[in-house]
Amino acid sequence: MGWLLALPFLLPIASGLLAFAARRNTGLARGISLLGCGLLLLVTAWIFASVSRQGPLVAQMGNWPAPFGITLVVDRLSAIMLLVTGLVGLAVGVFALADIDRRRERLGFQGFFQLLLAGVCGSFVTGDLFNLYVWFEVMLIASFALLVLGGERQQVDGGIKYVALNLVSTLLMLTAIGLVYGLTGTLNLADLHLAIAAQGESVAVNALAVLLIGAFGIKAALFPLFFWLPASYHVPPVAVTAVFAGLLTKVGVYALIRTFTLVFPADLEFAHNLLLVAALLTMLTGVLGAAAQYEFRRILAFHIISQIGFLVLGLALFSPLALAGAVFYMIHNIVAKTNLLLISGTVRRMAGSFELAQIGGVYRASPLMATLFFIAAFSLAGFPPLSGFWAKLLLVTASLEEASYWVAAVLLVTGALTLFSMSKIWAEAFWKEHPGGGALALAALGRPEQWQRVVPSLLLVLVTVAMGIYPEPLITFARDTADELLNPAGYIDAVLSQSPD
Repeated sequence: MGWLLALPFLLPIASGLLAFAARRNTGLARGISLLGCGLLLLVTAWIFASVSRQGPLVAQMGNWPAPFGITLVVDRLSAIMLLVTGLVGLAVGVFALADIDRRRERLGFQGFFQLLLAGVCGSFVTGDLFNLYVWFEVMLIASFALLVLGGERQQVDGGIKYVALNLVSTLLMLTAIGLVYGLTGTLNLADLHLAIAAQGESVAVNALAVLLIGAFGIKAALFPLFFWLPASYHVPPVAVTAVFAGLLTKVGVYALIRTFTLVFPADLEFAHNLLLVAALLTMLTGVLGAAAQYEFRRILAFHIISQIGFLVLGLALFSPLALAGAVFYMIHNIVAKTNLLLISGTVRRMAGSFELAQIGGVYRASPLMATLFFIAAFSLAGFPPLSGFWAKLLLVTASLEEASYWVAAVLLVTGALTLFSMSKIWAEAFWKEHPGGGALALAALGRPEQWQRVVPSLLLVLVTVAMGIYPEPLITFARDTADELLNPAGYIDAVLSQSPD
């Protein structure tokens, strides 16, 4: 099983190295990167199907049994995150053919893009805390390179802000890892479940929980640690922003869910209260920041922050329905948010700017692009029967079941303000006339660029619509995932009882 579980990060690493070596031949580098993205989607689909049938898959690297060696493990949560990573990787990879200029490709865009995918997938399959840190650093290196690739002043400024706060996250995580090992003598996540349980709810355990909330909270852009995101996500090319928006912050949320369902006790009241307050403040500050913006990508950047609050809220409430809502919301949000960023890039290409005051007429120029935006945007706002409606319904219902009526009220207010922001973009960019007398028609971009921009958005919209019209399979999967997270005995047994291959 080891080779199968290693493929999600080995394939992008191999593709990245080959693409980087071929970067002077941009056509060859593009072909290698696209092939890697396609193979990654196939492999992650295979793993997803295997986990759905068999339960958690485990591999012990180097024939070292857990907890002494490196463990790769994929359960339901990891499997669905790998699958959506493969989907986003392929969609952004195709879009990048039209969006990334040849100069950036010769500087190694395709190689760094693949390295980023390797870091994301590695984070989802690792079974120990130290290797999670290693994959975080791989993502940090690749994402910083993608942020500053091209060397424009605005990019460098955004990249410095991005990396500075993420280095604080690194310091917090390393400190936590050292303290965890000193306290328990292990870093294997399954083994940590048993070791931390033996400690009880001590001061040391609470301190470790707060340190990891800080480390993962920075990665996830959780309040009040999100300032790096709106300062940096609007500066790189749209393809870079889209993959960041879809995947990077979600890895931080994944790490929070993994550690606070598997490692720490379920009754760690202080940590869950801290997560609840942070989640609600993240939702409100993010959506209020978006409402104040008049630049397409900045609005979407602040909404990334707001949506993180929804995801962490499901963890903070810590009920089966709340965690199921968080899982459903995560998949919905990755698809919809990535798509909205891709659409923003196409709108800029057609209308000439990201500033809402300077663009318009996109509906008249391309009803197709307007339709794609409408579906993705109003799914994000929670309109029925789109996927966002079901995701928010699960979280609101979970809040009401826990008698957290004020939490449900914050959810509904945040949804209403999200609708306001999406309506503002629709009215300004799509509905009103272009200030210059007309928007550039999509057909004027040329046939290759048209399909490179439209096909990824169309693919992601179809996924959004499918999740909305037929939500039951994903809801059922999310409920099963929540049960698996809240009852990790199967995960622990699979990791600690399996002999090495």
